Amino acid sequence: MRLYHLKPLLFLTVWVFLASCTPPQVTQQSLITVRLTAEGSTAEVQIASGSTVEDLLTTAGLTLEALDRTEPPTFTLLTEGSEVRVVRVTEEFTIEEVTLPFDQQTVRNESLPEGETRLVQPGVNGQQEITYRRVYEDGVEVSVSPVKVVTLQEPVAEIVMVGSQTPFVQVDLPGKLAYISGGNAWIMQGNTANRRPVITTGDLDGRVFKLSPDGTWLLFTRRGEDETVINTLWAAKIDDDSGLLIDLKVANIIHFADWVPTSTLRVAYSTVEPRDTAPGWQANNNLELVSFSTTGWVSTRTVAVEPNSGGIYGWWGISFAWAPDGLRLAYARPDGVGILDLREEGLQEEGETFDFPILKITPLQTQGDWAWVPGLTWAPTGNTLYTVAHATSPGGGSVEQSPNFDLTAVSLEGSVSQEGSVSQEGSVSLTVPIAFVPQTGMFAYPIPSPLHPLPSGEQAYEIAYLQASFPTQSDSSPYRLVVMDRDGSNRRELFPAEGAPGLEPQQPLWAPQPSGGNDLDPAGQGYWLALIYQGNLWLVHSKTGEIRQLTGDGLIDRMDWK
Repeated sequence: MRLYHLKPLLFLTVWVFLASCTPPQVTQQSLITVRLTAEGSTAEVQIASGSTVEDLLTTAGLTLEALDRTEPPTFTLLTEGSEVRVVRVTEEFTIEEVTLPFDQQTVRNESLPEGETRLVQPGVNGQQEITYRRVYEDGVEVSVSPVKVVTLQEPVAEIVMVGSQTPFVQVDLPGKLAYISGGNAWIMQGNTANRRPVITTGDLDGRVFKLSPDGTWLLFTRRGEDETVINTLWAAKIDDDSGLLIDLKVANIIHFADWVPTSTLRVAYSTVEPRDTAPGWQANNNLELVSFSTTGWVSTRTVAVEPNSGGIYGWWGISFAWAPDGLRLAYARPDGVGILDLREEGLQEEGETFDFPILKITPLQTQGDWAWVPGLTWAPTGNTLYTVAHATSPGGGSVEQSPNFDLTAVSLEGSVSQEGSVSQEGSVSLTVPIAFVPQTGMFAYPIPSPLHPLPSGEQAYEIAYLQASFPTQSDSSPYRLVVMDRDGSNRRELFPAEGAPGLEPQQPLWAPQPSGGNDLDPAGQGYWLALIYQGNLWLVHSKTGEIRQLTGDGLIDRMDWK
């Protein structure tokens, strides 16, 4: 009985299994009709139901090239009445030359009468080569895009001087007074009416602007051409009409670059690394030197101080000031002041540099993306440093947040020796720093004058500095110019006048060594101080109090006087 019932069941199971393995038979009912458009023609094609666009192309004998495509895509399942389009895509590259029009720049010139114009530099168009990629679909151009741009020739800006002469009283000047106006460099020489442009590129950023000791060269920085470079360092010959410019192949300078006093055509500098975050850089706190020649040759760099952390708030950077002997370099950073002994061998590739900290400073907590670094200058005798110290608050509290700053002097007897010890031949002997003037404000920027002969035959100097109108808010306070004798006596406020807007923080500049002036001749040229006030150059005489405005365009932002 069991066997009788199992036979039909077993047969049915085997039949179903075999039937499932048999290929389907294509009939008229399993075909679908689709419309295929390719290469300008459209046809109806019958294909098995369940086929994809790729199957359709195979059936039609069509092959897609690398850029070709289908609409819809090749993996799409087709249904009755589907429409498929084959798009033939080609590309070609073409090169076109285009003209880059030159810019027009206007430079105000106070040596020309008002309204008079003079062409300083004719404009020249540039040339650019652009490679385009052109894409065609079924022979019709659908897109054009540039893929490569090569500048064959940079455009040269047209520069036109426009006279803006103002009726300021002419003043005789010793040396050369250089200044930046509207991104261009100017020189006054002989007297304030004799002025001329020396750099007219319009891109000087004022980070570095230094005349050489003999006044024949100008060291300056120009804004970088892209976001990866803050600026670049250049030297220009300014004692003739050659217009010689030397690219020193140095980039990213914020705090310091200056001529090496003991060498001809040699420059010392410190660099930073650009950053996207505020303040826009990370200081290297290094010191390097480079030499150059009038032929354009630039030496490889000499490293005097390797990149380092720079102490507390070292990310901001460090500033330097040369001693009169040119062999020592004072430095100031947020946490202190010191001296680098750069004897002649110390400036060479294999030499050593000796670091002597002389004044510890409690760094100021600015609560911002900047750090305070004290101003720093040498006495003309080379035996005293003048700076600003961060003082404690009389009422106690956090030293780092104290709003008090004192003008301070550090006396150096002799010179710095390698061992830092006292010797009869001359070495360092530091006195206790003296707070000459309390509560000056953080941006006092003290600067001693050149030596002046006294009736007794001795020589003396004065000290100029800026006094904050609101000493406990000196980061934002206006300032006034003050001059005193080197012992701190005979202190007098000179500029601006009482009740007038104050000065912005800056380094005042003394005239170079007096030319025939001394205490018996109070009109001597060497007693002039130069300042920038409301965007213009001003002179203030330290003995007579005489004040002279030199420019009126309101565009001055940096100066130097040698």
